[in-house]
Amino acid sequence: MEALSLLPINTLTNNHISLTASSNYAPLSSSLQLNPSLTSRTLTLRKRVVRVQAESEDYELKQMRDMAAARKRWEALIRDGKVKVLTPREAGYAVQLSGKPLLDVRPSNERNKAWVRASTWIPIFDVDNKLDFGTVPRKVTNFVMGGWWSGMPTLSYDSQFLTKVAEKFPKDSELIVACQKGLRSLAACELLYNAGYKNLFWVQGGFEAAEEEQDLIVEGPSPLKFAGIGGVSEFLGWTDQQRAAAAKEGWGYRLVFSARLIGVFLFADVLYIGAQQIGRYLQDIRTH
Repeated sequence: MEALSLLPINTLTNNHISLTASSNYAPLSSSLQLNPSLTSRTLTLRKRVVRVQAESEDYELKQMRDMAAARKRWEALIRDGKVKVLTPREAGYAVQLSGKPLLDVRPSNERNKAWVRASTWIPIFDVDNKLDFGTVPRKVTNFVMGGWWSGMPTLSYDSQFLTKVAEKFPKDSELIVACQKGLRSLAACELLYNAGYKNLFWVQGGFEAAEEEQDLIVEGPSPLKFAGIGGVSEFLGWTDQQRAAAAKEGWGYRLVFSARLIGVFLFADVLYIGAQQIGRYLQDIRTH
């Protein structure tokens, strides 16, 4: 588990939008000097805001440093030949013709949409369904910072990942490791290599880079390329995967999402008009 401490866990488990402290502290100091009548409570609140902004900036910088360090380690694994690289098509040939095991390390929300036939699913990160004191703030933050748009849930590292892999595969196995885009599978390869697995193959670009009809035998309710999308962006058809599909399918495919977009605008108009009517009604009650 030594390698785990080196992984940028928070960066891998959530789709963070940059949280930099955009405020300039000098105007804040000036405003305090120009307003001597401010209460001590207001001063305390502003100090807390400054501290939170500084902590957010430090956290973001730490995440960037951790990810940069992780990428260097992963590049070294590949450069030194410790982890070999396969394209999705080469992985498909290895699975179908040679019977090599394919380890799918994606979270359950992606695996349930589509999977490769005969693959073994052991997620390195999975959906965090806990509702304890420490998890709820993370869920709220993840939702506010982009989860509502991307549909990516809050994920947590599975501390039993290596144990579960060891139960399925001996350490001399020729193991093909894949995820949706290739990032988490690289993290998994690092953990596995440090745990003694020396015959590792990484699927470059992940399942999203695969041409399903040619590369892999896919099962599940959704196309494999669509397994990693969700949220409002998927509903409106504004993901890269859906745009590529629209270019192939033509106008019929696009009309579905155009109708959804129109529906969203109509719904927003109804809410706006309703809010206006309620406001007028409450104003009339206060007047009388």
